[in-house]
Amino acid sequence: MAMRQTPLTCSGHTRPVVDLAFSGITPYGYFLISACKDGKPMLRQGDTGDWIGTFLGHKGAVWGATLNTDATKAATAAADFTAKVWDSVSGDEVLTLAHKHIVKTVTFTQDSNCLLTGGNDKLLRIYDLSNPEAAPQEVSGHTSAIKKALWCNNDRQILSAAEDKTIRLWDRSSMEEVKTLTFDTSVSSMEYVADGEILVITYGKTVAFYNALSLDLIKTVEAPAPINSASLHPEKDFFVAGGEDFKLYKFDYSTKEELESYKGHFGPVHCVRFSPDGELYASGSEDGTLRLWQTAVGKTYGLWKCVLPEDLGAENSEQLYTPTPEIKA
Repeated sequence: MAMRQTPLTCSGHTRPVVDLAFSGITPYGYFLISACKDGKPMLRQGDTGDWIGTFLGHKGAVWGATLNTDATKAATAAADFTAKVWDSVSGDEVLTLAHKHIVKTVTFTQDSNCLLTGGNDKLLRIYDLSNPEAAPQEVSGHTSAIKKALWCNNDRQILSAAEDKTIRLWDRSSMEEVKTLTFDTSVSSMEYVADGEILVITYGKTVAFYNALSLDLIKTVEAPAPINSASLHPEKDFFVAGGEDFKLYKFDYSTKEELESYKGHFGPVHCVRFSPDGELYASGSEDGTLRLWQTAVGKTYGLWKCVLPEDLGAENSEQLYTPTPEIKA
């Protein structure tokens, strides 16, 4: 008998959820931040979706959000022409970094000392957070708005994706472009997997995997619908993808076979990411919610409790585990 996937629904946002990110695993568990067009990024406990707090201060849609590895700092990118750095323990705003246009993406270095930003003014900026008054280093080359920028290769290089239908690899020390990938259509998302140096990108109905250092293609997989985001499991057994048909798809990474698909959202899926322990993945949607999905359906983890068939009475033997179909976190 097949287990039924029962996602946890995280409500609270009032507009579409456009970005999300997990922290690393800390002594207090791991955490999840979401960016939303309501301008109010939210911090949650990663394994349960429980709301911890809302970062208040932006005056426009928030397009990007991230946490540093130990979840002590958060950063957000917004339509109010600023990126902000926050103390994610107290919720206080630490820094506001003024830009000349809408900011779309923010990423910390592993040591949390520098912040990389990108957005509609086509420039990548590197801020030294220990000296925020200093002018940021600027990297130019893209000819359209930057959608996503990431550190790679132990923070020695930068990957950026833009509306100009390119992904570019930059050297941090020389600030020079190392290599460019050009596509027929704009890239909708990009994920960097440090273990194995894998780059996961989506465009159209395609999920593509590249070597992040050489930008050599590893493989591509075609999905049934246009895809907005994809994420590779930490152990690289499978990957998940979500997009315009409201569904989440799970594929075998080695065989490229579609394993499962789930519908739970009531609008297109904008972002999907695996948790750092690989036990769940989170999705954010046009419908204003985040949903947490189990990687191994029926396993006891977080708020999910497995019930074995022999533990149940005959009258409810069809029910294999306990959550009700709609769980509000």
